[in-house]
Amino acid sequence: MANAVYNSVGRRKESIARVSMTPGKGTISINGRPFKDYICRESLAIVVTQPLDLIDQRESYDITVNVKGGGLTGQAGAIRLGISRALNDVSEDFRPQLKAAGFLTRDAREVERKKYGQPGARKKFQFSKR
Repeated sequence: MANAVYNSVGRRKESIARVSMTPGKGTISINGRPFKDYICRESLAIVVTQPLDLIDQRESYDITVNVKGGGLTGQAGAIRLGISRALNDVSEDFRPQLKAAGFLTRDAREVERKKYGQPGARKKFQFSKR
């Protein structure tokens, strides 16, 4: 499988990341831009590369990501899930490590909607007795 392509999808909050992984030198591009240019925060860069670092495959695959929706944090989480699912497709041997770290679980938390008569989802206007 020299020219194998592994495709997967990751989601987080409102973000959707389509990940395409091929054996290569370890380059990551997001929306046609280099990885470090798109994900400008170091903490988010660590989140994106966590699955690769966990199984020591950082320099083994070239990753192309198409991500849309949400903010940078949601996009980073979506990319991490997509990479984890693609690595799971590469080899079932990676699954126990990825699952134990929680990288194969989709984080289902969404933003709670704002309610009428309130300034936010949970916050209430100040109560005045008189």
